Amino acid sequence: MTVPLEIERKFLVNTAPPLGKLKAVPVRQGYLTSAGDTVEIRVRQMGAAWFLTLKSGGTLSRAEYEVPIDRAQFDTLWPATEGRRIEKTRHTGRLDSGELFELDLFAGAHAGLMLVEVEFPSTAAAQGFVPPDWFGADVTSDGRYKNKALAG
Repeated sequence: MTVPLEIERKFLVNTAPPLGKLKAVPVRQGYLTSAGDTVEIRVRQMGAAWFLTLKSGGTLSRAEYEVPIDRAQFDTLWPATEGRRIEKTRHTGRLDSGELFELDLFAGAHAGLMLVEVEFPSTAAAQGFVPPDWFGADVTSDGRYKNKALAG
């Protein structure tokens, strides 16, 4: 069995691009594991879709298993995430170089924080990526900017 890999780089944002042409969806997610755990287990609502996700530890590349769940399953698990939640709006678009990006604008305790993520088909593609000017510092390896850490 092939392990599904997420190969991704994450950046702070210098100046957000115009949001009008981007697809936006509200996101709320909560963690069933604590910030100190080496794996992440989370539930996520993205608009009218719900997911259960397990991610391995790691930074640039890590295993990711995600399965859709229904609203009742999400509602059953959500209370167990109390104190380990984030809310954000995810804006998606394409860079001039063709890569899909996900721009997250955080709400609540992290209001004002903007992070952008780009996923890649290989580590070589990720390492060779040249970010556009509106991207800020690369925080891929900075654990403080993992969603699990931001959730508490």
